[in-house]
Amino acid sequence: MALEVKDVMGRVAIAVLEDASFSEIIGAMRRFAVGAVTVIDAERRPVGVVSEDDLLLKESDPVGHSVSMFESHRRHEEHHKAAGVTAGQLMTSPAITVTPDTPLREAARLMRDKRVKQLPVIDPVSGRIAGTLHQQDVLRVFTRPAADLLADIQARIPDLAAYAIEIDKGVVTIRGKCRRRSQAIALEQTIRGIEGVVDVVSELDHEEEDLLVVPPLL
Repeated sequence: MALEVKDVMGRVAIAVLEDASFSEIIGAMRRFAVGAVTVIDAERRPVGVVSEDDLLLKESDPVGHSVSMFESHRRHEEHHKAAGVTAGQLMTSPAITVTPDTPLREAARLMRDKRVKQLPVIDPVSGRIAGTLHQQDVLRVFTRPAADLLADIQARIPDLAAYAIEIDKGVVTIRGKCRRRSQAIALEQTIRGIEGVVDVVSELDHEEEDLLVVPPLL
């Protein structure tokens, strides 16, 4: 079974209200040892996120900095945040969220694409914050015991007894012989798709070449 956010998420919702002060935001970051906190409304629904980068604007872009009418929208927003004193004024919005049932791989891609290290987890019905998914939670998948990885591989490959499998620190080595080359490639791709597999070393042989090789154009 593919892992979901609920399998690894932190059950503590690291969040502050929109009217939280600058010092309260820093206090929450220190208390939970995180680089960002979710900003929630009175109904506990995420409306944005305040990160350390947002707070640093206060130091790097102090109030009173001259504002040009020709500056970009991004620079204008940075000036506005630098003048902010509450979470609602400092936050980046909207909040990027996931639900407990979001596939873990999808959440990992979201973190990578949006360049964030944590995501608020919301209840899909109420929209209220239910926890926090940290980058460390996602990376912990790659420390799964070899026995767990082997069980998942066996569930995906019914005739696994025909092959020799070795697992070392998340790297799976598979040996044996397939009838067709396409089968060998499919086996490798299946194993790569299992959560916690760091890499696959394929030492599979095949009897038939069933993939069309197109010669290069002259």
